[in-house]
Parts: sequence; C-alpha cells; structure tokens
Amino acid sequence: MGMDGMEVIAIAVVIGLFYVVLKQFGVWEPLSLEDSCDGELELSMVRHQPEGLDQLQAQTQFTRKELQSLYRGFKNECPSGLVDEETFKSIYSQFFPQGDATTYAHFLFQAFDMDRSGSIRFEDFVIGLSVLLRGSVTEKLRWAFNLYDINKDGYVTKEEMMAIMTSIYDMMGRYTLPSVRDDSPYEHVERFFQKMDRNRDGVVTIDEFIETCQKDENIMASMQLFENVL
Repeated sequence: MGMDGMEVIAIAVVIGLFYVVLKQFGVWEPLSLEDSCDGELELSMVRHQPEGLDQLQAQTQFTRKELQSLYRGFKNECPSGLVDEETFKSIYSQFFPQGDATTYAHFLFQAFDMDRSGSIRFEDFVIGLSVLLRGSVTEKLRWAFNLYDINKDGYVTKEEMMAIMTSIYDMMGRYTLPSVRDDSPYEHVERFFQKMDRNRDGVVTIDEFIETCQKDENIMASMQLFENVL
C-alpha cells in the first residue's frame, strides 16, 4: 500500500468509522411527530443537560428536527447523557475483533472530548459529527489535524504521527494488502513527513497539512465519501 493509500486511510477512517459508530448507537432514526414534541422535555431528563437546541443549531449544520432525532438516539444508548472512554473503546472494538482498536479509539475519544472532561457530551458529539459529515474540506482537515496533534501544541511530530499510524495498523493493518511488515508504520511516517513537512523543520503545522492535503486528489476524494450519509 502506497503513501497516498495510507494518507487516505488515516483521514477517511476518522469519518468512516465514526459513521459506523453512529449507526451502532442507533442515533440516526426517522423523526416522528412525537419525537419533535417531546424533544425539549427529554433534554431535561438526564444527568448531563446539553445546551439548548437553538444554540446547537447555530453551532452545527443540523436542523432542529435532526438534532432532536440525534439526541433521542444518543439518549437511548447513553441515558446519563455522557459517553466515557471505556464505553467508546468497547464500541470500536466490536468492529475489529481480530485487531486492537483500543489506542486508536483513545486518540479519537480525545479529539471529541473538547473540554478534556473525560466524557463525550451530546454537544461534543454533534459538533464533531457536523464537522465530519457536513463541514467544509478545510474544517474536516482541521479536525483531522487536531486528532494527529496528540499533545495539542499546534504541531504534529514524527512521534505523534508514529503513534497514530501504529494505532491504525494495530486496528486494521492485518487486513491491508500486501501484508504489513513491522517497519511499515515507520516507513509511512517518513513518507508523510517528506510530503507534509515543507520547510523541513521536523514538524508539520496546520497550514502545511491543509495545503498539502488540498493538493492531493486521493485525499480530497476521501473527504467527499461521507458527505451525504445523513
């Protein structure tokens, strides 16, 4: 698998697998009139009360009815209104019984846990979901960069990208063709930096990341894959 292939996997897996989790949660269900009438009441019946629908509608690309439907599904699976990291990991693990999705799920959880509270709130969920499924290409790339920037210092280092790539290989590497060698993550990280680190200072900035990705047809195609799933 070439460099472009792993770049596409590393970015598209963020969108694609979270969509699978969305379906697993049963979050996107047809909205009935009863759902619409009861939506506001339901918001006050959980341990964590999310922001009002008007505010969330302003912060996302979802309509009021879509937010009500999303919340019903989220509440059905998470009655407390919060998803902790262990629950998040267990959901991902279901889809990779022969691999280990734990580390990748940890990184993805951190990207959604915007206030570093140790739980994903409904607000975190729908804001991230809005970016991944209905955001602009730049917004999606910024979200992906935030995932790769593990310590959130504004730069992606080789060590951080190695951790991300290794976690992806642990999760799905055995299904790639040709078979994955032990040094494959290292090789892909080196190629990633050759392509992304334009000024050769040893780190990749958000501007370098976005500019390089926008010039790559394969990566741009991966950004369009899930635009119309909701």
